[in-house]
Amino acid sequence: MALAIVLVALVISAVLFHAFSPWWYTPLASNWALIDTTLSITLLITGAVFIAVNVFIAWCIVRFRHRDGHRAAFQPDNRRLERWLIALTGVGIAAMLTPGLFVYADLIRPPPSAAVIEAIGQQWQWRFRLPGPDGQLGSTDVRFIGPSNPFGLNPADPRGRDDILISEPEVHVQVNQPVKILLRSQDVLHDFFVQPFRTRMNMVPGMVTSFWLTPTKTGRYEILCAQLCGVGHFNMRGHVVVDDETGYRAWLGKQRVTLASFTPPPRTTSTAMAGGSPTTALVSQGQALAQSKGCVACHSPTTSAGVGPGWQGLYGKHERLAGGTMALVDEAYLREAITVPNSKLVEGFQPVMPKIDLNDQEVNALIAYIRSLSTKPAATTAQQ
Repeated sequence: MALAIVLVALVISAVLFHAFSPWWYTPLASNWALIDTTLSITLLITGAVFIAVNVFIAWCIVRFRHRDGHRAAFQPDNRRLERWLIALTGVGIAAMLTPGLFVYADLIRPPPSAAVIEAIGQQWQWRFRLPGPDGQLGSTDVRFIGPSNPFGLNPADPRGRDDILISEPEVHVQVNQPVKILLRSQDVLHDFFVQPFRTRMNMVPGMVTSFWLTPTKTGRYEILCAQLCGVGHFNMRGHVVVDDETGYRAWLGKQRVTLASFTPPPRTTSTAMAGGSPTTALVSQGQALAQSKGCVACHSPTTSAGVGPGWQGLYGKHERLAGGTMALVDEAYLREAITVPNSKLVEGFQPVMPKIDLNDQEVNALIAYIRSLSTKPAATTAQQ
C-alpha cells in the first residue's frame, strides 16, 4: 500500500512541477513555433504514458495485494490486450514523429531574403565565411586546403574573390534578419549547436548541411560542438553575436576580404627572435593563433599539463621523451613538434596531436608565443 501511495505522489509531483516550472523555451529565435509545438506534443504523449503506467501499477498493487485465501490467476497471454497495446503504441509513436517531418522541412528551407553564413568545423576550432559584395560564396574543395588557403577556396572560381574570411571563432548576425547557416567539416563529424536558439545540425565530412533561423534578441551566445570529435572536443567553442543593424554593419566593415590570389603572407623568419625576446606583434599573433587554431584545447598557457604539456616554462626545458631520451625544447624542437606532430613523443602523453596547416609566419608566431611564456615566473596551480 505504501508503494502505491508513493507512485501516486510521484505522478502528482511531476505534473505540478511541470505546471509551475520556471524553466521554459527561450524566445531567442522567431521561427521555432513548429519546434515548440513538436516538443509540446511529445511531452503530452510521454507524460500521459508516464501517468497511465504509474497509476496502473499503483492500482494493481492495491487491487491484487496479497490476501489470505486469495490466489492469483495465471494468464500466459491475452491477444486482445496485446492488439490494443500495439495499436495505441503505434499511434503514439506516429503522433510524436510525424510533426518532426514538417519541422525538418521548415528547418532546411530558408526564406529568399535570408542572409548566408558558412560555418566550418575542424578539430578543434571554428571558422566562418560570408559572401562579399557579389552576394555569392565561391566554391570549395578539400583539394585546395593548405597553409595559404585554409578554407579550401577554389582559386579558379571568381565568385570567391570577394568572400569575407573569418578565422576567429566568432561571427556576427543581424537581429530580426533571417540567416541561412551552411555547415562544413574539414575532418571528422562535428555539430553546430547554439543552445539558446534551440537548434543544432550535424556537420558531416564531404557534405554541406544547412539550417536557418531569425534571431530576435541581441546578445552574445555560445557555439558548442555537440558531437564527440576528439580529445579537444570539450573546448571546441565559439560565439554568435546578434547585433542591431548599426553594430552589424560596423563589424562587417572591419572584416578581411579574400585576396585575388591565394599567396601566403610575407614570411617572418626566426631572425625576429634571434638574440633577444620575441617581438610583441609576433607574440600577440601567436596567442591569437593558439585560440583560433584550437591549440588551447590541449595545451595550457600555464604549467598545468592537459592532453599535451603546458607551455609556461616549456621553452629551454629538457623534456624526457618516450624511450627515456632527453631533448632540449628550443626553436627547432618546437618547429618540428608543430609541423610534424607526434614525431617526438613526450613521456606520459599520447600521440593524438592533429596536423594543422600553418605557414612559416604562423609557425614562428606560435613559437614566439610559447617562448614568451617561458620568460615569466611559473604559474602556481591549485592541487586537485
